Amino acid sequence: MDPRGFWGRSASSWLCGLLLLAACLGFYSNVFRLIPGRRQMGESRSSTEGRPLQGQRESLPSSQDGRRVVPQGMLLETKQCSERDCPPDACRVPEVPRMVYPKAQLLQPARADVLVMTPWFAPVIWDGVFDSAILDAQFENTTVGLTIFAIKKYVAFLELFLQTAEKHFMVGHKVTYYVFTDRPGDVPRVPLGEGRQVVVLEVRSYSRWQDVSMHRMEMISNFSRRRFLHEVDYLVCVDVDMRFRDRVGVEILSPLFGTLHPGFYGAAREAFTYERRPQSQAHIPRDEGDFYYAGGFFGGSVAEVLRLTSACHQAMVVDRAHGIEAVWHDESHLNRYLLYHKPTKVLSPEYLWDEHMLQKPPFLRKLRFVAVPKNHAEIRH
Repeated sequence: MDPRGFWGRSASSWLCGLLLLAACLGFYSNVFRLIPGRRQMGESRSSTEGRPLQGQRESLPSSQDGRRVVPQGMLLETKQCSERDCPPDACRVPEVPRMVYPKAQLLQPARADVLVMTPWFAPVIWDGVFDSAILDAQFENTTVGLTIFAIKKYVAFLELFLQTAEKHFMVGHKVTYYVFTDRPGDVPRVPLGEGRQVVVLEVRSYSRWQDVSMHRMEMISNFSRRRFLHEVDYLVCVDVDMRFRDRVGVEILSPLFGTLHPGFYGAAREAFTYERRPQSQAHIPRDEGDFYYAGGFFGGSVAEVLRLTSACHQAMVVDRAHGIEAVWHDESHLNRYLLYHKPTKVLSPEYLWDEHMLQKPPFLRKLRFVAVPKNHAEIRH
């Protein structure tokens, strides 16, 4: 056998095989480029050509305020939400320092006398079901905004509210008190702790207290877009004619939370004072409803509060156009929203109570946020 003929035929076969392999690789490379995730990753890799080799460092470009700018090609490989839109408990699991605390007993629940978990796995917050030291470590770098409306005569409640908040609300954490008022000159000066401030937001007044109540959703929505999204991680929205009597801390923080109304925590859903007229945007049928939530204490991440307040405001605009006013104004719309957008935490009546109208039941170990005695008719008119 002539070795030259053998090697000639063999070389031709190898060449044909290599060409076929190259064609297949080129085909599949183009196919993978059509897949969005693969294409993005490929572009990211190709964009690294000419960059420093391993072991060398290259700093990212910086904006005018000194913050690092992430190149567009890297966006899919990094967190896709900002810290403001995606608060700490939703974006990442925070690292906590070494701590010594009692071990949780799986077969000995901390509370067996009350509901501690909703059917949609949202915890119900009672005294005894959380460790504040662990939670404080988890939310160490969190900034909380507290919105209050001191319109007309309600400005008289501000001083006591702020004084008691400094003793009991988010102690040890950064807090911004957002005071909505038509009387900025009457806002009292109260000594504040480190990292805490009062921001006065001047707004218009309304002739009826019902209008003031309903326009709260609109104002919170507007200011959330304009500044709250850029200034704080969470918003807590409460009534001003109250005082803090015990700790209210980061245990309440969650993407979206509501508070059980102290007058209806044990009532059947048929007894809830929902808006029952089908013509209203706040309507809830009699065979629906989880809880009755109080309009005087709700909140969550700024992004979620923006969605809630915007939806409630738009619903009230529609009702107004049809000559309808919900039975309990913004609270009715809040309950409708929380029925179909289940809160991720539910606060027990510990967080909203009226000692002068209700007798304290034995399962309420603490009263954290309580109503101040007042003449409603005199204050509202």
